[in-house]
Amino acid sequence: MLRFILSRIIQGFVVVFAVIVITFGLLKASPGGPFNKERQMQPHVRAMIEAYYGLDQPWWVQLWRHVKGYASFHFPESLKMPGRGVDEIIAQGFPVSAAIGIPALLIALALGIPLGAFAALKPNSIEDRASMLLAMAGLCMPSLVLGPLIAMIFGLKLRWFNVSGWYDADDWVLPAATLGIIYSAYIARLTRGGLRETLAQDFIRTARAKGASEGAVVFRHAFKLACLPVLNYLGPAAAGLLTGSLVTETVFQIPGLGQHFISAAVNRDDNLAMATAAFYATLIVGFNLLVDIVQAALNPKIGFKS
Repeated sequence: MLRFILSRIIQGFVVVFAVIVITFGLLKASPGGPFNKERQMQPHVRAMIEAYYGLDQPWWVQLWRHVKGYASFHFPESLKMPGRGVDEIIAQGFPVSAAIGIPALLIALALGIPLGAFAALKPNSIEDRASMLLAMAGLCMPSLVLGPLIAMIFGLKLRWFNVSGWYDADDWVLPAATLGIIYSAYIARLTRGGLRETLAQDFIRTARAKGASEGAVVFRHAFKLACLPVLNYLGPAAAGLLTGSLVTETVFQIPGLGQHFISAAVNRDDNLAMATAAFYATLIVGFNLLVDIVQAALNPKIGFKS
């Protein structure tokens, strides 16, 4: 098991390093620069600013400075928010996004798994088709549409929650419900497919032949393997939810981390763009490691193999 975990950790470091290098290359290949849009900036002033941030050095020196800084937890300053480190900006926005993402993930699991299991236990029935119709509606409904709809019903009509902003303790409810409903559609379809496939396996027929009850067959034998596709999906899904959804946070005016992913690239804040990309990659690697460990524990055929 230790060898398995160490192998995954080493692979994770390689992935994060590759993300940093690729992000750095894409930013350098993009036209313009961080200070090209600044008005009335004299050439000598621009040269001083670029020297301060190290942008006048060769690209390999800049890349090494970024890699060394991330490895030693000495993060650079934001290019567009002077005096603020990129770690400070991420630390300020991430708790807000996590306060929405964690409930959204729980809502997605609470809705998606029972809906998918219910459909799988009644294949080709009205219940199955109705459940998958709801899941398909969730897949096709973008957050740009679902968010304002939920805000109109529960915010403007019923006045249960604030329509936008981050002021009260329950301001997470509407954006979390929006994301949870959308993600539950994916989980429902994965649960149905995994459970239907598992129920057709030979060991399930053997368990039934030995007189096991249907509840024992489903929950003790089938569900453990049927949830593996859901676990595979939860790794990147959890990372995406915890780092914030740009559309949902924009709709509800939430000051989370999602706003920095796009604004950093659009405003050419290269330091912040690289930091958010590295942070997102680290979360995905960490969650995928947890998923691999859980999968290895649930499925003896996989085991802790490196």
